[in-house]
Amino acid sequence: NISERGTFCGRANPTTGALDWVEESEEYDYHQEIARSCYADMLHDRDRNVKYYQGIRAAVGRVKARGEKVVVLDIGTGTGLLSMMAITAGADLCYAVEVFKPMAEAAACIVKKNGFSDKIKVINKHSTKVTVGPDGDMQERANVLVTELFDTELIGEGALPSYEHAHLHLVQECCEAVPHRATVYAQLVESERLWSWTQIRPMQLEGHTLVPPTALCQCAGAPSVCDIQLSQVPPSAFTRLGPLCTMFSVDFSRLITSAPQTHSCRFVVQTGGSAQVVLSWWDLDMDPSGTIVCSMAPSWTYSDPRAYPWRDHWMQSVYFLPAERNVCEGEEVILTVSHDDYSLWYKVAERTSCRPCTCQAHLVWTRPRFGELNDHRRRAYYLSALRSILQPDSVCLAVSDGSLLPIFAHLLGANKVFSLENSGMSKRVMEQFLEANSLQNVVHVLDVRPEQLSVDHLHGQQISVLIGEPYFSTSLLPWHCLFFWYCRTALTRLLRPGASILPASATLYMLAVEFQDLWRIRAPCSTCEGFDVGAMDEVVQNSLDFRESRKAEPHPLWEYPCRALTKPYPVMTYDFQQCVPEQPISSEGTMPLTRRGHCHGIVLWMEYHLTDDITVSMGLTKPISEEGECVWCPHRKQGVYFFRNLWESSGDGRAAVSYSLTFDPSIGDIKMDFSVFPS
Repeated sequence: NISERGTFCGRANPTTGALDWVEESEEYDYHQEIARSCYADMLHDRDRNVKYYQGIRAAVGRVKARGEKVVVLDIGTGTGLLSMMAITAGADLCYAVEVFKPMAEAAACIVKKNGFSDKIKVINKHSTKVTVGPDGDMQERANVLVTELFDTELIGEGALPSYEHAHLHLVQECCEAVPHRATVYAQLVESERLWSWTQIRPMQLEGHTLVPPTALCQCAGAPSVCDIQLSQVPPSAFTRLGPLCTMFSVDFSRLITSAPQTHSCRFVVQTGGSAQVVLSWWDLDMDPSGTIVCSMAPSWTYSDPRAYPWRDHWMQSVYFLPAERNVCEGEEVILTVSHDDYSLWYKVAERTSCRPCTCQAHLVWTRPRFGELNDHRRRAYYLSALRSILQPDSVCLAVSDGSLLPIFAHLLGANKVFSLENSGMSKRVMEQFLEANSLQNVVHVLDVRPEQLSVDHLHGQQISVLIGEPYFSTSLLPWHCLFFWYCRTALTRLLRPGASILPASATLYMLAVEFQDLWRIRAPCSTCEGFDVGAMDEVVQNSLDFRESRKAEPHPLWEYPCRALTKPYPVMTYDFQQCVPEQPISSEGTMPLTRRGHCHGIVLWMEYHLTDDITVSMGLTKPISEEGECVWCPHRKQGVYFFRNLWESSGDGRAAVSYSLTFDPSIGDIKMDFSVFPS
């Protein structure tokens, strides 16, 4: 949202559990865009850059071989890298189009610094607004079209409408295009692990079977793609039901339609099972013959996984079918993909509806949240903790968004159970669960703020057991779930003396790490394929300095392997038996680097102490291996603080990370500073 004075930005408020809209200066929005962009990742993607360079050289060569002047149109130029490649390859002129003003300015700076200003014209417009003619942005139509308009789903950044417009208005008929063609592939699989991200499975509990609502079971789920690092989902986690299907191709050298289309692939089932999920990726043929290929296939498709070119700006896609369907070996199946301007969706059975979510659960819970609710090991910890504190006369209040804990509390024998929901939609989803299990009269769902809750809401009772996972949909960083602590404080007046609090406390942990690949998204590049792109490093750093330099970022580290260079350090504990303090909580110290490697940053996570002897970690889920290998919780994101500079650790403990953290209870956030003292 843009006001006359600035930009309104949504920001998680851990003190209220809400998303606050805060007005920032006009600069804030684009600084955020740049600071959290994937420009560095793209510049570090050598496979992408080399393949583009090869494709551009080949395309320019084909036009020159015809005796024509080479005029290039580069849509979405970003840093101007592809335009500079084109001129170096022999192009006579290049029009570099970039709609994002700060990037267009950076591109112009980079182009000038590399000495190409006389042959590259940077146009700060959307490509659909570019004009051609004597007085236009372009003097003539281009005969080489170079673009990088793709996302993980291929078309999600509006590639099809942009190509369609370019062919109609900006380039010559049958121009050369780099990439020349894209092909989308799909693999139909059965996977309980992945399917648990979209459906709730029945649960056995105290002699009862807790079933999901019919509306959820029959719902087609969230329509959006699930983009992940599929290389981190091992083949043992799914069963291939058929061959890898070639679903469709797009020839970028010819006129493209952005109209909705449907494509099908008929195949014979190779292994019987339950058709649940489609794994998908695409590749780019940089030349017409398909000899220069940039592939997004996951690492386990490579004969040598070490040859896999890691990238985060393009990953792989997971699509959940609208409904499970059993298929038998030898059966003929038709897999269908449809797409509009920006997204794709799959189905197997023609009769299956692909309507967006109708049960609302997929709007309340993220896919990792579905997986968390289905995690039977995690559930066992909470059940064990609840058994240890619940009594036949317990009056229990649950505070978490869309949690099943209040149902567990009732089935474990609590006298009265109430659930405090943060939104009307979350309340309706929980009511569906209760109705599906005939519990609507024994678990009472409330949608009032904690500070507004009264004894009347609790049927005249006081709370003897306050429980939470805690989980809140507005939480971005691990410590944002400390909203539970603020709720506990607001509810003090309603707690019985000696009331049990679950979890009893939480500890913030941290760990210095060496990332296998994730470091690339924040590392300066300086030069790329022989071109000086240092100006882009400066732009990114200026945006980080604007607001972000002392903050952590949320990342699901199960997707991003790393090695521990220190042991895990508990740096701050929050006692939920007490109210939120008025004064800040601070922690300072050092962590010796005890393993050899490159220290890229610090990982932070929360561990919740349900009782004195039961702890649930939102970070490390197993002890660190001798080599430093880390196994991370797949359901929550961890906080990552990236160092600006790379630090080498000899592993002898003489080098150390110095830290200073302060939890400010007035805003519910943590101010942090880290530095490395070399040996």
